[in-house]
Formats: sequence, C-alpha cells, structure tokens
Amino acid sequence: MPPVNGAPASGLASLERIDRETVSGRVYRDLRELLISGEISPGEKLALRSVAAALGTSLMPVRDAVARLAAEQAVEVMPNRTVRVPVMTRGRFEELRTIRLMLEGHCTEVAAAHATPQDLTRIRELHADFTAEHDMDDPDAGRLIRLNKEFHFAVYKASRMPVALQMIEGLWLQIGPVLNFDLRTKSERLSRRVAVGHHTELLAALERRDGPAARKALSEDIVSAGDFILSRNVLPVT
Repeated sequence: MPPVNGAPASGLASLERIDRETVSGRVYRDLRELLISGEISPGEKLALRSVAAALGTSLMPVRDAVARLAAEQAVEVMPNRTVRVPVMTRGRFEELRTIRLMLEGHCTEVAAAHATPQDLTRIRELHADFTAEHDMDDPDAGRLIRLNKEFHFAVYKASRMPVALQMIEGLWLQIGPVLNFDLRTKSERLSRRVAVGHHTELLAALERRDGPAARKALSEDIVSAGDFILSRNVLPVT
C-alpha cells in the first residue's frame, strides 16, 4: 500500500487545466473520478493549493468540492484542516464489499435482460482494451484501473437503474482508493489473469442473456479481489 502519511496526491498529475466558467462542477467531478478510479491512495493528503494549481483555478472551488466530497465520506477534514482520503479499515472494507455484492450483483443480473446491442458492443470494447493492456509485458496500472472501472460501470449502466447506479458510485467513491490494489501492485493475480477471466465469463453471460451467470461472474470478481486485499494485511483492523 502506498504511503499514508504526508504523501502528495499522486493522482493530480492526470488532472487538466479547466476554464473558469466550468470550475465549480468540474473540480468536484475530476476529484470524484480520481477517487472512484483509485488514483488517490488511502491516507493520502490532498494539498488544496496543489489541486488548484493542477486545475488552473483558485482555492474557492477546490474548497467547495472538498466540502461536497467530505459530505459523501470520500475525504475527511482533520482537526488541523488537513484534507485526506480516509484510511480504510478491514471491517469497513468487508461491509462495503457485502453491500457491493448485493447491489452490483443485482444490477448485473438485470443488465443481462436489458442491455442493448450498443451496450454489449461498448462492454466488449472495454473488455478487449482491458485485456490488451493487462497482457502487455509492462501494463500501465493507471490505464488498467480506469478500464476496469469503465467496464464495470458499462455493465451497471446497462441495467437502466439510475438510482442504483448512483448508489454504486457512492460505494466506489469510498472503496475506490483500495479497490485496485492488485492491479496497482502488479500482483500474481495479474500473471494468472484472474480479473480477465472473471470479465470474460461476465461478458459471455451477458451475451447469453443469462442473468444468474452474469451475477455469479461479477460476484466472483468482487470476492476474489477483496480476498486478495484482505490477505495482504494492508488494512488496519480498527
């Protein structure tokens, strides 16, 4: 797990400068995306001036965005006003995983019945891109993480359940910083193509319109990744 004390927000390098008229909403969306995609690590501090400089904006919209993210439990403001990504505990991780299995599993099962040909084409494309990057000699961890997130959310969007999708985004906002530990550390799960295998089974089930099989493949993906993270003892007990 990356350093948790005093580390700069490594994900800021992927931010782009933005125009003044779109500042308020864009700062929030960009930071939210970094958190959901796991590009900022648990315990990592967010220097508001660095965020503002990366985006080419003032501190005010950054403070507004941080306040919104704090309300969503995605970041926490410490007594000294330092802003950081919360440290994920084992108990909280396991609880979030249980909720994900229920909610994301349901959306995946529903998606098997409601996915349009365009949805399936998009999911196939993302699976192909993820697999191609995954199988490179030196895969780009950041790109793998983004493609993994896009693949999952393409499936969930195909369920046509916008309220559930918003709830899933909230879960990923909290769990995203630790969710892709295996991809970021290039673990043995990478060489064994574990995630690729689960995604392949999920896509095949969607194409067959087999909801229970799609849910099973998704659940195995979530459980497998979660078990790996827990086995590495990188999450504090309390």
